[in-house]
Amino acid sequence: MATHYTAVATANGRDGRAVSSDGRLDLALAAPREMGGDGEGTNPEQLFAAGYAACFASALGAVARAGKQDVKDVSVTAEVGIGGDLESGFGLSVVLRIELPDELAGDTGRALVDQAHRVCPYSNATRDNIPVEIVIE
Repeated sequence: MATHYTAVATANGRDGRAVSSDGRLDLALAAPREMGGDGEGTNPEQLFAAGYAACFASALGAVARAGKQDVKDVSVTAEVGIGGDLESGFGLSVVLRIELPDELAGDTGRALVDQAHRVCPYSNATRDNIPVEIVIE
């Protein structure tokens, strides 16, 4: 596979900073309150959720355009859960909530979402590694 782009970011833990090599991303990191942190910054799960949602929406747009469908009003929400412990290891789970325009309800929308799930890099990276549930709303 030819690489089209490489993103580079450096972080120093859940309570620190994450900075991209070009400086466009510079975020305070903090563990969420639910995990004992102060919640005063973003966390890796939020970053993963934002990336997956944006990437899936982009993949959905690409397959829709190829099929001459309009998905400009689509919305993708990614819910990323974390669980586990130090003994057994930590793991992630994802629920993708896709809101499609009314004209793509039913089989047509489901086919586009399934195709997007096959081409999305995040979906390909997570497939058979973590549970990913797709909900069309």
